[in-house]
Amino acid sequence: MPEFAGAGFELSEQHTALRETVADFAHERVAPVIGEYYAAGKFPYSLVAEAAELGLFGLPFPEVYGGMGGDGLALCLAIEELARVDSSLAVTLQAAVGLGAMPIYRFGTEAQKTEWLPRLCSGHMLGAFGLTEPGGGTDASSTRTRAELRGNADSGEWVINGTKAFITNAGTDITGLITVTAVTSERTDTASEISAIIVPAGTPGLQVGPPYSKVGWCCSDTREVSLTDVHVPAANLLGEQGAGYRQFLQILDSGRIAIAALATGLAQGCLDESLRYTKQREAFGHAIAQYQAISFTLADMATRVHTARLAYYDAAMRRDMGHDVRQRAAMAKLHAADVAVRNARDATQLHGGYGFMNETPVARMWRDAKILEIGEGTNEVQRMVIAHELGLGRES
Repeated sequence: MPEFAGAGFELSEQHTALRETVADFAHERVAPVIGEYYAAGKFPYSLVAEAAELGLFGLPFPEVYGGMGGDGLALCLAIEELARVDSSLAVTLQAAVGLGAMPIYRFGTEAQKTEWLPRLCSGHMLGAFGLTEPGGGTDASSTRTRAELRGNADSGEWVINGTKAFITNAGTDITGLITVTAVTSERTDTASEISAIIVPAGTPGLQVGPPYSKVGWCCSDTREVSLTDVHVPAANLLGEQGAGYRQFLQILDSGRIAIAALATGLAQGCLDESLRYTKQREAFGHAIAQYQAISFTLADMATRVHTARLAYYDAAMRRDMGHDVRQRAAMAKLHAADVAVRNARDATQLHGGYGFMNETPVARMWRDAKILEIGEGTNEVQRMVIAHELGLGRES
């Protein structure tokens, strides 16, 4: 647990050691090869396996389920260090833990935890979460996927039909499950009842589409998923019937903090690369970092990273202590996403023509940055959340 000291705090020895371990892995194992994976649009199975050996996929889970017994901040530190080098691997970890395994840990029965968590914590299996649909994601009322319970809750089965879009980790060779939200009962007085149901990979009727051709995150796995008369046991209901969307909103707070950590890592990576380049690149007899226009840009980049890191540290620590962090999570994600985009733009500009070349790390970072203003709730949604917590906005 981080220790507060006035307006700031220091990481514990355990957090510091974890951060250094992941940083070494990122720079020594990921950095030399990730460009080839990225250019080819290939999922980095070998790097995922190495991350699994480090225990990264089990970081915030209890040892009884095969986890490392850490906390949410530990996961965020790992994500940040990975994203300093590559966002695709970072988001693979974030989605596998935060969206694949965490809902089962938070809301699953003991039988579901025992069945799924050890394999998910080991990193030998990845989980995915299907919320977003082609017609919408943030608006729960737009959910078109339907699940009908045939028989009773003890021995019956769910029959699911629908389509999910932009699902991370949905179609890898090691994907083991996709938890989907579906309307399980129509209501006339209120919004439809939405529940979450675990669908094991390979279930008949579950069709995973080809990988999307994306602007960024080019070696993460993102696909559309269709469900046609998919039959799963009634016991695959995750949490209470009708609580699926509410459960996901709780998971989303942690997810936004993790994306803020990823954005901070990308922004730091842009600064790292820019410092390295501008100290080496000479113009008119001097390294360009010595010119005031360049040094001021680098100073601004460093300041942005610092504030983004403090924001996600604060939100992660409070979340780990059990506080309501809805507003702070939204603030951290909004600010860090802005910082990532601005630093990626500045880094590309500082690199000049080389910043426009795909083999340059900052070119990847520039392409990867934009999704941070969209995924896990757009920047506009974050502002809506923050405004609502301030007592503003329309009454629903």
